Amino acid sequence: MKIYHDNDADLTIFDGKKVAVLGYGSQGRAQALCFNDSGIDVTVGARKDGKSWNKAKEDGLKVAEFGDAVKDADVVLILLPDEIQPDIYREYVEPNLKKGAALEFAHGFAITYGLIQPPADVDVIMMAPKSPGDMERVMFTEGFGVPALICIHQDVTGNAKKIALGLAKGLGSTRAGVFETTFDRETFTDLFGEQAVLCGGQTELIKRGFEVLVEAGYPPEMAYFEVLHETKLIVDLINKGGFELMWDVVSNTAEYGGLTRRERVVTEESKRGMESILREIEDGTFKTQWRNEWQEGLVNLKKMEADEKQLQLEVTGREIRRLFERKN
Repeated sequence: MKIYHDNDADLTIFDGKKVAVLGYGSQGRAQALCFNDSGIDVTVGARKDGKSWNKAKEDGLKVAEFGDAVKDADVVLILLPDEIQPDIYREYVEPNLKKGAALEFAHGFAITYGLIQPPADVDVIMMAPKSPGDMERVMFTEGFGVPALICIHQDVTGNAKKIALGLAKGLGSTRAGVFETTFDRETFTDLFGEQAVLCGGQTELIKRGFEVLVEAGYPPEMAYFEVLHETKLIVDLINKGGFELMWDVVSNTAEYGGLTRRERVVTEESKRGMESILREIEDGTFKTQWRNEWQEGLVNLKKMEADEKQLQLEVTGREIRRLFERKN
């Protein structure tokens, strides 16, 4: 994969152009602020007088209702939750999108699964930062940026890649490195990472480890520190220098124990489970289940959230974190 850096991108692609950022959550706020600081003419699209509307105004950005923001824009960024993008697109974007404009996403879900079908006379691109929004903003203000992916789905104007790279540069991502891929590959790998490893697999591993220690009679506070609190320390080491650095930093005892016993926990059966997750992502099973969940009012998701809050691990964690709160 080719890596693009600052010299491969040019912010002058936005000279005389207007950029609309629809949504002002984690991604929308971080990207809009960074683009604005990079000299791009940004307008935030939001519901009038709502929380996002007022927050964007407080941050000193121009704000307009969704439809009005799209009408004036040469580049329209849809930075809203996956589940509401199709409705916002149909009501506000589709009727107002200019011919020759660029429609941009930070995740490929809606395009990959056909939930949004753009007209044939616009560019369709993605610039997907590999980070939560808050960290994107922190890295930008520190003079660097987070890595990002770019994807080109439709290139009507011949400028689609230049626009995607320009957005990456406006976020500071070309300082770190930008890779080119496709909408479907970004969608499938992103969902798999979230479900099998980052959000799903990791939380289940922590939860099970906590249960084993507590059920064996160890204090929940000790279990919390050993299986959750130190997780960030290990992940930071791996992120910085791979497994090699992590094994070099931890004790020889930890290294030997980890290397000789980890496959008892994450087994071949675990891998088969991961493979089934990937199949459901690729064949649309997960997409259908998630769309049904949204259409039914997120009843199951809300119940799972409520149940998770009552876990002994979560109760113990809240108590411990309070002990470390700084007192003014």
